[in-house]
Amino acid sequence: MSQAPHHHEGAPAPRRITVVTAVHAPSARFLPEAHRSLAAQELPDGWEWRWVIREDGTTDAVRPHVPDDERIVFRQGRPGGPGVARTLALADADGEYVKILDADDQLTPGALARDLAALEARPDLGWATSRALDLLPDGSTAGFPGDPDEGPLERGAVLAHFTAHDHRAQVHPATLFVRRELLLALGGWMALPASEDTGLLLALDAVSRGWFTAETGLLYRKWDGQVTGQAPHVDPAERRARMAVVVARAHALAGLRAGRASPR
Repeated sequence: MSQAPHHHEGAPAPRRITVVTAVHAPSARFLPEAHRSLAAQELPDGWEWRWVIREDGTTDAVRPHVPDDERIVFRQGRPGGPGVARTLALADADGEYVKILDADDQLTPGALARDLAALEARPDLGWATSRALDLLPDGSTAGFPGDPDEGPLERGAVLAHFTAHDHRAQVHPATLFVRRELLLALGGWMALPASEDTGLLLALDAVSRGWFTAETGLLYRKWDGQVTGQAPHVDPAERRARMAVVVARAHALAGLRAGRASPR
């Protein structure tokens, strides 16, 4: 095992995982911690990671927090929400896989290698997720009930759970690891003000089998300024609209895959 190997002249070009992060000014201060968790990842020989950080905006508040690491690409652009920032970050993603890492979250040791091993061993799977723990302000962690068993997730399993449990998925979209070509084929993240990552997860579930790793792969930070804690995110009317579009898209994709001209 080696830590993010560098390419030497005459050696085969390394295979790459592109880690994609959307960031805005309030969450920028957490980037160094996210970087430490990424720098500690060990990958098999011949593999490396690149971290594409894209600011959702063009302020002067983010760049000072971007770590000094030649494996990092930092971009900025007009604000459009995290889904837009992540999708635009794909312009700098040239590896076979894309891993999501939100600016305020942290990977656990071995998370990248476990994701990679799951999909490298199973070419029929398109994506992987893993267990997530809430990282609370006091440094403690809390788990979620209802994790699936470790192993493959059959097509439609996430949607079935989602519709039966008040639009809550049994796997966390912030832990997503996905084949880049499949991510591009689905258009990246949904054009929604929130739940854009859930929409992508359900789209992937509609067209491809996935994988769940029971070992914790992500520490999901809970803090006062995070977008998912703000009032608009939980507005009932907007949430109903978001969920309706997310579910309808998943059904449409499943119908197209099944060859139905008018998916129901």
